[in-house]
Amino acid sequence: MTYDPFAPEVMADPAEAGRRLAGCPVHRFDGVEPPFWTLSHHRDVLSALRDPATFSSRFGQGMHYTEEHSMKSDAPVHTFFRKLVRKAFTPRAVAQMEPRIERIVAELLDGFAGRGEADLYQAFASPLPTIVIAEMLGVPARDTGRFKGWSDAWVAAMGSPDPEAFAPRIAEMREYLLEHVLRRQELEASGRGLPDDLISGLVLAEEDGERLTAEDVVNVVRQLLVGGNETTSSLITNALVRLTERPSLLQGMAGDPSLVERIVEESLRYDSPVLGLFRTTTRTVELHDSVIPEGAKVMLHYGAANRDPLVFSDPGRFDVDRDAQELRSHLAFGFGPHVCLGAALSRLEGRIALRQIAERLPGLVLAAPPERVTPFLLWGKRSLPARWTLGE
Repeated sequence: MTYDPFAPEVMADPAEAGRRLAGCPVHRFDGVEPPFWTLSHHRDVLSALRDPATFSSRFGQGMHYTEEHSMKSDAPVHTFFRKLVRKAFTPRAVAQMEPRIERIVAELLDGFAGRGEADLYQAFASPLPTIVIAEMLGVPARDTGRFKGWSDAWVAAMGSPDPEAFAPRIAEMREYLLEHVLRRQELEASGRGLPDDLISGLVLAEEDGERLTAEDVVNVVRQLLVGGNETTSSLITNALVRLTERPSLLQGMAGDPSLVERIVEESLRYDSPVLGLFRTTTRTVELHDSVIPEGAKVMLHYGAANRDPLVFSDPGRFDVDRDAQELRSHLAFGFGPHVCLGAALSRLEGRIALRQIAERLPGLVLAAPPERVTPFLLWGKRSLPARWTLGE
């Protein structure tokens, strides 16, 4: 069976991966170095996510071997760092952010709704989650353009045959974040008060007498900054593409909160923003008459798993009326100990964004074909030209 994750037809339509991999649940791809295996069946991907002792994150969740730290590492290091951060993403903490997110969405829409046309990625879907996570971290919102560029470079390096090409941008991000961390450490050392934000919380955090180093804090903040925008931007753009194909759903969202929630979940399943992430095997794995050696890179293909007909009825159909359990069975945010920490926040931003767009951009249609984001392991839009009807 021929499957190339970088082939134009696969890049243009991630469902093509599911179709091609359906008969080959363990696939080896030799087109890059190192070669990697792909798991595509829902039960196999879920099983791997539940078994970090065998499918380890220690050497990175990208296609190359990198020594990971903080929240992207394995337990007990991962557990320690995640415990320090997770209270900022509890359901209660996220719910308290709803009024502010409502205002940010409204302010962004104020900037272009009266024009009748815009690139909804550049004007809306890209800045929204970046502004939200920047405010949480306590870094200036005026730098959101830089954050997005750094985040794109970081994610591109994970899925690029030449990750060193992105090293200068990644180093620039580190220096920027380190400056903010050191400034807070200086404030603490001088006895002055720190800002009430997530970076300050990490600087002051203590667990069993241990404190984080400046580099530890930078690593955590970088992961939050990257993870806090890419998935949500793509969730919004992917959903809007499907909604412009189904105007009745778009029109119905304004007065039906439950419909908005179902649209978000079905979009996450049907158009998974993160098509997959990688693990490294700690032992030989025998699966489906195939042998994956110890130390192999394995892509857990969320996108293909989310189109598995054994789990989802008629998986190639965008269907917001699926059974509630089926709607929530997708793996768009991963599963297990490394499940996306910001999943609830991403869902909330998506719901607010789609509802306000439905209310304020009537008659929304695409003005030109959207462009795909570049990294092969992501699925979203980096341009979304659209137009809508202006009131009399």
